Amino acid sequence: MQVVIPPKKNRKEQRKYDEELYKLRHFVENAFMELKRWRGIATRYAKRTASFLAAVQIRCLAVWAKIS
Repeated sequence: MQVVIPPKKNRKEQRKYDEELYKLRHFVENAFMELKRWRGIATRYAKRTASFLAAVQIRCLAVWAKIS
């Protein structure tokens, strides 16, 4: 396991962390946050897997195109 989250600035002993891995983690967390903002995905209205996957893909396209 690797430490991904940076330490607080006021910590006496600063631990090392991978900055590139932290940026990637932050990107993934923000992607999930954007997906969950859409109610149909957050509550999983689609009962079938294919319908749910289609809704996620549509939302990803909307986020990518910056359409809300």
